[in-house]
Amino acid sequence: MQIALKILLKELWVCISPKRRRQFLFLLVIMLLASFSEILSIGAVLPFLGVLTNPERIFNLTIMNPVIQILNLNKPEDLLLPVTIFFGLMAIMAGIMRLLLLWSSTKLSFSTGADFGIDIYRRTLYQNYAVHCSRNSSEIISGITGKSNTVIYGVILPILTLISSSVMLIAILAFLLVINPFVACVAFIGFGFIYLMIIALTRKQLTINSRNVADESTSAIKSLQEGLGGIRDVLIDGSQEIHCQIYHYADSLMRRSQGNNLFISQSPRYAMEALGMVLIASIAYSLEGESNGIVKAIPILGALALGAQRLLPVLQQAYSSWSTIQANRISLKDVLDLLKQPLPDDTNEDSSRMLPFNSTIKLNQISFRYSFKMPTVLNQIDLTIKKGDRVGFVGPTGCGKSTLLDIVMALLQPTDGAIKIDNQLITIKNQRLWQKHIAHVPQSIYLSDSSIEENIAFGVPKEKIDFNRIKQSAEQAQIKDMIESLPQKYKTLVGERGVRLSGGQRQRIGIARALYKKADVIIFDEATSALDNETENEVMSAIENLSDKLTILIIAHRLTTLKNCSYIVQLGDGAIKKIGSYKEMVNSES
Repeated sequence: MQIALKILLKELWVCISPKRRRQFLFLLVIMLLASFSEILSIGAVLPFLGVLTNPERIFNLTIMNPVIQILNLNKPEDLLLPVTIFFGLMAIMAGIMRLLLLWSSTKLSFSTGADFGIDIYRRTLYQNYAVHCSRNSSEIISGITGKSNTVIYGVILPILTLISSSVMLIAILAFLLVINPFVACVAFIGFGFIYLMIIALTRKQLTINSRNVADESTSAIKSLQEGLGGIRDVLIDGSQEIHCQIYHYADSLMRRSQGNNLFISQSPRYAMEALGMVLIASIAYSLEGESNGIVKAIPILGALALGAQRLLPVLQQAYSSWSTIQANRISLKDVLDLLKQPLPDDTNEDSSRMLPFNSTIKLNQISFRYSFKMPTVLNQIDLTIKKGDRVGFVGPTGCGKSTLLDIVMALLQPTDGAIKIDNQLITIKNQRLWQKHIAHVPQSIYLSDSSIEENIAFGVPKEKIDFNRIKQSAEQAQIKDMIESLPQKYKTLVGERGVRLSGGQRQRIGIARALYKKADVIIFDEATSALDNETENEVMSAIENLSDKLTILIIAHRLTTLKNCSYIVQLGDGAIKKIGSYKEMVNSES
């Protein structure tokens, strides 16, 4: 169901911070001052043209007596210099106010857009793991990078322009009514009616274009992620053209819709400018037949011409702003949905607090399914892990090993049952306090395109990295010698996703990262399954030499990988099939 634009704009206002709201109200004051300066600049043309065409008439006006006395003027011709200066000053003041309004509007719009971008990113990072599993990352990237910019250019700036144009429009119209009420009414009603007709004719197309731009911007990013993310397979399979076609379809439809929106918003101005010139010519013709009509008419025509020169662009700005907002309403809705993502209660939790962990991790009747429409992944799991245990998990693909450890890490909440740490129930409210104990080493370690030391201290600001701790963690992970043999040592750049390192080196940096965190529970999720036997033995040797005070949980495909574990848990069909030592497991297979 399509949500009304006014409802979306109300929601947008709610999402703006109190500080920015105060700045918007201050901007409204600047708009009023700019409108007043426009009126003064238009009004100043009357005495200026009057002095040029008939200075005696202006000199004899009662309203001019105070000016004549103050400036000590003796004859009508003496008015020309002060009136010219006054007209120039009013024009300069109007220009300065327009520049101030443009600067203020632009600065406030982009500041608000920056607020939205960081708020979306922050709220997204705080969403629980199940939410991230349920949606495509291209949707989020598009929202933060693309659609946030669209809200700046396509909603916030046009709204400010629409408001300032409306204020300016009222002020100019009021002035024109004073000069010639009939002409002012005819011009405003005529031009206004034409714009209303255009709005009625283009509303549906703008909505269609809005949907295309919002949807295809996400599709284009998704296509880029898939093509570049799977570049090895793309090169091997020779499927470049297929990915190019997918991107071309999304990108061309998006840009065609953007072009249509731009044409719809900009095209009426040319017809309006022509009609304005016809209106001025018609007024001149009608006044020419009167006695001294053309002399009397010149100041009025000049003021009307200047007023129309201001009025028509303001009308066009108002229409263009409306059509731009309408054309970006779907992107606005998508951004608002991201801005409304809830933040957890523990967002501002004291970072030094941790949940006590001195004895056991207990899984009590744990069951889990990803949604009610999905089958059960885990079914009534009971397991007790003592602090300092080294527990291996084996089982066929899809038996629930990774899901079980995701529950242990409090990334997923069990559908039924409970997880307890030292008999304290883990809930959404205290899960962060438990997660501070945990480090995770997956099969594919994420390495940022930065130095080795920054990757070991991942998530720590560069200026706060403890180098001694870096070296100690690298030594425990048995990668210190390799790092220190490099020319730049810990400053060595690893490349995007660690492309300049071998698989074993990446895994050991992952172990060093876990140790730098000072985690006392380290979870290895198939961390060696992609390695050759020799490299796997080296990595497992690094794991086995870790402190016996650490609780280590290891998922592996090969039973031999787990030979030094305290015991091994065999899973199958979402349940525990067997628990035993490495020897017991080997004997049961033979």
